[in-house]
Amino acid sequence: MVTFSVELLNGFETIRRCDCSICRMRGAVVVSAELSGIEVLTGRECLTEYRFNKKQAVHYFCSKCGIYTFHQRRSNPGQYGVNVACLEGISPFDFAQVQVMDGIHHPEDGGNGGVAGILSYRPINS
Repeated sequence: MVTFSVELLNGFETIRRCDCSICRMRGAVVVSAELSGIEVLTGRECLTEYRFNKKQAVHYFCSKCGIYTFHQRRSNPGQYGVNVACLEGISPFDFAQVQVMDGIHHPEDGGNGGVAGILSYRPINS
């Protein structure tokens, strides 16, 4: 099992999702951290790296449970996107609205990027 500590950039102000092919399928809500802001505490040997398309973004998963933990961003290689569901006491459903970034039209692929939309969550029994 992989455990890590993280120092977030601006707390949860950087929360977002992405609509690129891999992010659509994994459905994670992420926040930002500097590369120096993550320390793998246990299970480093279990981290599996996945790269696709232009092989710039480095996505890390636990090889034992399959959970996506964090990734080195393509849009900002000096940062990680960190899966909020891996943070103790945090759920993706803790956030009423999450910006969805336009990863389909990534600027490095000639697109405009930016915000593609807003994902909203409203609990029925609150």
